[in-house]
Amino acid sequence: MKVYNLCCEHDHRFEGWFSSEDDFLTQSSQHLIECPLCGNQAIKRLPSSPRLNLSGATARAREDSNRVQDQLLEFARKVIADTEDVGTQFAEEARRIHYNEAPERGIRGVATVDERAALADEGIDVVSLPLPNTLKQSLQ
Repeated sequence: MKVYNLCCEHDHRFEGWFSSEDDFLTQSSQHLIECPLCGNQAIKRLPSSPRLNLSGATARAREDSNRVQDQLLEFARKVIADTEDVGTQFAEEARRIHYNEAPERGIRGVATVDERAALADEGIDVVSLPLPNTLKQSLQ
């Protein structure tokens, strides 16, 4: 399957899926392709990078994506299990740990961009890790 970016003379842009380039050319020459917005049949193909819709490749890509997502969720669960949530006091608590004013431990929480920059200036390493809301809240 070939996927083309198309455009009508009114500059409405849309995708067209064709079994081959010949199929596109045949349908185009017979004015069988029309704009889904206005019905115009003066259609031109826009420049685009080639993209093939191959069911096997799509299924493998989906499986790969699901596997990566599962790995990221497992990693996030491990981070949550192995760290203490200090909430909005993250920057303050990270400093206390760094300067040996609090016991050393893994913490997580919320810090602004400015707070993270200030921590970095002080030589305190932090990692931003966006966590899905479902992992941050208890299940009902």
